[in-house]
Amino acid sequence: MPGIFFINTALLLAEPDHTLQASRKSMGKILGLDVGEKTIGVAVSDELRWTAQGLTTLKRAGKTRDLSALTTLIDTHNVEEIVIGLPKNMNNTLGEQAEKVLKFSRLLETQFQDMKITLWDERLTTSAADRILLRADMSRKKRKKVINTLAAALILQNYLDATALESP
Repeated sequence: MPGIFFINTALLLAEPDHTLQASRKSMGKILGLDVGEKTIGVAVSDELRWTAQGLTTLKRAGKTRDLSALTTLIDTHNVEEIVIGLPKNMNNTLGEQAEKVLKFSRLLETQFQDMKITLWDERLTTSAADRILLRADMSRKKRKKVINTLAAALILQNYLDATALESP
């Protein structure tokens, strides 16, 4: 069912329960996006939707080029669904960046009409990604290159873990 879906959930920190996921059939990959003003962090799931892997960070280059780059990734990785991080404020309101993400999600919905597009609460995801990279003793220069990709992977993994709990 195409369209944009809002899912409210707290950032999940628990380990996924793979016993629930073991019975899954291949469902196609999911693309996770961390949309910013200058970049889009991209992650992709495996076909069983157990794990998220950071894929790349796209440099924003206007609607046409952004859509072209995403179309290429979708086709290359056989993506069937897109999850977009929605940067809500801590009080659950939508700020300026969240409004920009909503606008971008509507653009994706128009471009990929047959694809499920889900907006996922991404509060504190970039902070979590930064902490992970700091613990890995990564330099600021290297962190800057990978933080959006890691944030996209965290957004997607949180979504995968939450939806696995809902699956039979």
